[in-house]
Parts: sequence; structure tokens; C-alpha cells
Amino acid sequence: MSDVEVRIQQIIQVLKEQVVQDTIVPRNIRRAAERAIESLMDTSKDPTVRAADAILILEEISEDPNMPMHTRTIIWEVLGALEQVK
Repeated sequence: MSDVEVRIQQIIQVLKEQVVQDTIVPRNIRRAAERAIESLMDTSKDPTVRAADAILILEEISEDPNMPMHTRTIIWEVLGALEQVK
């Protein structure tokens, strides 16, 4: 597995464990995180395209006023990691 794929797997793990499985996070935000995970797992696309798709989904929800602050911080960290995928 390449370094890029390893990084993507780590990002997926963070989203699953810290956003999707967190019951405090509103359902629409968890759903968006699940969509981002699905796009990251679509190996038929180039890693940079998968990262860009996930960035679009996560940026859409990153300013949601109902998002808990700790979740917003995680989303921002994930966005930063996704922007480094080349």
C-alpha cells in the first residue's frame, strides 16, 4: 500500500471513530462524514480525486452552527490532511 493510501486509510479511521460513531454529533454531520468516507474508499478513482470529493463534502458541513466544537476541530484537521494528498 502506498503512502497516499495509508494516509487516506488513517483519515477514514479518524472520521469513523471520532465523527460517525460520536452520538453527540448531529445526524446530518455524521451522514456527511459517511459520504466523505465512501468517496475516499472508491478505489476506481485517483487518490487526489477522492480527496477532492471528500474535501467538498466536509467543507460544506464545516461551518454548520450545530456542530460541536471538538468535531469542528477534527473536521478541520481532516481537511488539512486531505489537502496534502497528492
